[in-house]
Amino acid sequence: MMRDTMNDAGAADQANTPQPGSRLPDVGLSIFAIMSQKAAAAGALNLAQGFPDFPPPQALQQALKKHLDAGHHQYSPLAGVPRLREQIAAKTALCYGVQIDPETEVTVTTGATEALFSTITAMVRPGDEVILLDPAYDSYAPAVRLAGGKTVHVPLLPPHYRPDWDQVAAAVNDKTRLIMLNTPHNPCGSLLTDDDFARLQQIVAGSNVFLISDEVYEHIVFDQQRHISMLQYPKLRARAFVMSSFGKTYHATGWKVGYCVAPPDLTWELRRIHQFVTFCVSTPMQHAIADALDDPAHYQELPAFYQAKRDAFRAAVEPSRFKLLPCQGSYFQLLDYSAISDENDVDFANRLISEHGIASIPVSVFYQQPTDHKVLRFCFAKDADTLARGGDILCRI
Repeated sequence: MMRDTMNDAGAADQANTPQPGSRLPDVGLSIFAIMSQKAAAAGALNLAQGFPDFPPPQALQQALKKHLDAGHHQYSPLAGVPRLREQIAAKTALCYGVQIDPETEVTVTTGATEALFSTITAMVRPGDEVILLDPAYDSYAPAVRLAGGKTVHVPLLPPHYRPDWDQVAAAVNDKTRLIMLNTPHNPCGSLLTDDDFARLQQIVAGSNVFLISDEVYEHIVFDQQRHISMLQYPKLRARAFVMSSFGKTYHATGWKVGYCVAPPDLTWELRRIHQFVTFCVSTPMQHAIADALDDPAHYQELPAFYQAKRDAFRAAVEPSRFKLLPCQGSYFQLLDYSAISDENDVDFANRLISEHGIASIPVSVFYQQPTDHKVLRFCFAKDADTLARGGDILCRI
């Protein structure tokens, strides 16, 4: 009898426990986590999540050890280690011919994702609209929604995934607060050109629209093309937050060190939020990256380094029934499987894991509206054996 009474009491307590609800009730694990978990469970080759399977440069690892031994274990300034911000300013001048103030225009963040979240939180108010170009990286829209904003989606279409600037212009109205761009593009591998930035400049001229330019793959561009940064357009730079990632540049995605360059008044708004999200970034890692930036050869050689990997993967896949789409930058290759199956891309990607032992990302998940072009994304930031194995699997499908 006592046990029954206790059970009744426990049930009553559970019924009276407050339920948290959810601010993102339709959002679960990211597609990257889902596909990586499925790949691990199936023992499949993981070309889904975008991370290298090779280590950071030895010089960077040695620099980290040096600064650990030197006792750099405590908080850094919230904006970042001063020497790293100075190195970022020097790198910006070297790469883009743009002079920035390391004290008032550079903020080191816990990866570019935190820079994006803190910027969106700082800038977007309830009722504001934010224009995204789909397929859009999956962290953009949830951050806008959490800030109380509304996303407005303009589609990019295969095979070239070029912006339709007339559609972008038509989407701008008095409620538009931000336009978010990504170049080189994840997942599409496309690049914005001078003509694109000139058209964007026309669209926002005289408006109160701000800009975010996600440029984390800035050093991974191919075929003698160059990355064009929004920082190189003074009228755009005056209203822009430009994000970069040392994780992508130095093969160290787990270090989660990125940064944002923005004019002083915008930087101040970003830092208001950044200080309460993470306050600061890992101190010894910041010192190590500052040392690595003394030698620009690493990031200057990245285009050739990754082009060799892109070309090796494309050559390995060429004999298959998959169609290779253009890849101008980033470390992702899109493959069209319409000649193989009529399945939607999510089902087909899942079947590739369970039946063929290879994991990819279905591109439809990056669109707001259901959009299935029969295209999957594969990461080629892998060693030669991994790329050869991936090509062999795909050629047998």
